[in-house]
Amino acid sequence: MADQADVSAGSETGTFAVPERNLNLGELDFTSDDFWLDEVDVHIQENLEDDIVKEALNKGVDLRQYSKEIEQDLLKVENESVQDYIKESQNISSLHKQIAACDTILERMEQMLNGFQGDLSSISTEIQSLQDQSIAMNVKLKNRQAIRGELSQYVDEMVIHEQMITAILESPVTEDDFKEQLHELNHKINFVKEQSFRDARACLDVKDILEKLKIKAIAKIREFLLQKIYAFRKPMTNYQIPQNTLLKFRIFNEFLMANERHVAKEVRDEYVDTMSKIYYSYFKSYSSRLIKLQKELAKLFEEAAARDDLMGVEDTAKKGFFSSKPTLKNRSTVFTLGSRGEALTTELEAPVIVPHAAAKNETRYTFESIFRSLHYALMDNCCREYLFITDFFMVSGTGAQNLFETIMGKTLAMFMKLMEDCVHDCYDSIAIFLSAHIVHRFQAIMAKREVPALDRYWGTVLKYLWPRFEYIVNMNIQSVRECDPNKLGQIDSRPHYITRRFAEFSAAIVGINASFPSEHVRRSLGQLQAEVENFILRMAAEFPQRKEQLIFLINNYDMMLSVLVERATEDSREAEMFRDLLSARTQEFVEEILAPHFGGLISWVKDSEVALERGQGDRLALEEKRVQQIVRGFNNDWKRALESINQEVMRAFTNFKNGTQILQGALTLLIQYYHRFQKVLAQPVFRNLQIRHELINIHHVMVEVKKYRPTF
Repeated sequence: MADQADVSAGSETGTFAVPERNLNLGELDFTSDDFWLDEVDVHIQENLEDDIVKEALNKGVDLRQYSKEIEQDLLKVENESVQDYIKESQNISSLHKQIAACDTILERMEQMLNGFQGDLSSISTEIQSLQDQSIAMNVKLKNRQAIRGELSQYVDEMVIHEQMITAILESPVTEDDFKEQLHELNHKINFVKEQSFRDARACLDVKDILEKLKIKAIAKIREFLLQKIYAFRKPMTNYQIPQNTLLKFRIFNEFLMANERHVAKEVRDEYVDTMSKIYYSYFKSYSSRLIKLQKELAKLFEEAAARDDLMGVEDTAKKGFFSSKPTLKNRSTVFTLGSRGEALTTELEAPVIVPHAAAKNETRYTFESIFRSLHYALMDNCCREYLFITDFFMVSGTGAQNLFETIMGKTLAMFMKLMEDCVHDCYDSIAIFLSAHIVHRFQAIMAKREVPALDRYWGTVLKYLWPRFEYIVNMNIQSVRECDPNKLGQIDSRPHYITRRFAEFSAAIVGINASFPSEHVRRSLGQLQAEVENFILRMAAEFPQRKEQLIFLINNYDMMLSVLVERATEDSREAEMFRDLLSARTQEFVEEILAPHFGGLISWVKDSEVALERGQGDRLALEEKRVQQIVRGFNNDWKRALESINQEVMRAFTNFKNGTQILQGALTLLIQYYHRFQKVLAQPVFRNLQIRHELINIHHVMVEVKKYRPTF
């Protein structure tokens, strides 16, 4: 122990301590004295640098004595420590035993924990195994459930229930139970066919039963459908009722189409043959009775237009356009629209004409009324038939159109031949024009119903109508062109019956054409209008005086404009042209009617204004005598002249409103000329004229003119 204390003390004081150094032993020479001296010096130097050594040296302590004291202190401490250990030896022994016992307990616990850890590891493995088994069982369960659902559905699809067999074999086809089971049977047949392609053996068990049920169902359906189709053939049968019944059993045709096409074709062919004959018979009978009715009524009332009923044909007493003598033949309908335009509005979709009722009541019908009735019946039946075949026979597009034409082919061919003959024999241009616009409106109705069945037929009918209309218009143009005024007998200034015919005809065509504008119609009407204008000018040339010519022109232009505005549109191109012609001729007439009474004043005003514009006012000084004559003549006669003009205008024009406007225009122009006359006399060259004081005040003249203003 002492030795240990000495070593320890030496270590603490640094007297014998040897610092650690990293020495390369290969490079050192341990036998050299210098080596050891150097090392000692290093240790001494390091010990001197120690803080305790430095403190002892600073105090002047002897290091050797200080080292001995340290060693004694260490020895004392060591002895005391040994004594303490001896005193506590009993406790240490007890502690040692306790530690040993604890080590034993801890060892046992370690063994238990190791065992527990082993058990836990085993449990974790078992849990993982159970989890894997659970996942596998869950997958198996889902697979079995899926298989069970599909297998259950498969079995349901395959199984033929007794209820189905009973319904197909025993129930009438009209019952709902039969239709429901038929739908189910069709589904099972399709399912079995699909499974047969997959070589499903279960199909062999039900295939024969399904085939027998299918044959039985087809037989019952065929018999039922053919009976319904044969019911169409009964006289006086409303075929729309059986059609509506068939639509309720559309599933029957679907079943036949899906399972027995030759039976479905048999049913369809039977329907096509039956309906084709029914439609042909019905429309042939109806059209022939209507045409016969029209001819009989035409003979009775002589209403139909003939080849000679042209616009330029002479109007004799027997065919008087304005004649008061009663005539059996009223030819005003040839050029006048009247109430015939209702065929395009209120009567367009009115009930068809019933021939026997019309014959009994002796009701008169025009060409377009017969045309409308025939084609409204055709359109209505064709729309219903087209919608029926697309719904019942499940066709669309080209297939539907072909099937429709198979049914209606003979009927439409008969209609085309009938229209060709009727249109060829018709000379009523308004009737032809109305018929064409009836076609346009029926086309729009069918387009709205989404039925294209008659598009080709409508086009063919229009090809008959438009050339005929242009042909009749050209006949009228030629008749007006060839009309000789000298052969029309005595004429007067009133509107001529030819211009009235044209006005009525033009208003009718312009008004109807506005809904479906046609450039061909405008062109034909423009040619006719040009010929009528030339005719009016030729007629006006028959009057010896210009005033009478103007009165005739104004009366005719005013009549045509009034008819156009009243029965067509006010802003039409034709109305605007006649308005310009009327304005020009009216202005000229106003000058003419003022000339006999105020011609001197008017001509002098015009000449004087020209001279003043040219700077030749000095020449007017020589006109003093003429001015005096004009002023005194005006003062003496202006009131009588106003009354004379008023009476002449009122007698000259058939249209009182137009005559009043012309009178007001003439009086207004007179006021303007008189104002200009006073303005010229106010020039310096006339300021010294005494006659200026005799001028009547223009306001006095205006007051007198206002007396002729209309009160309406």
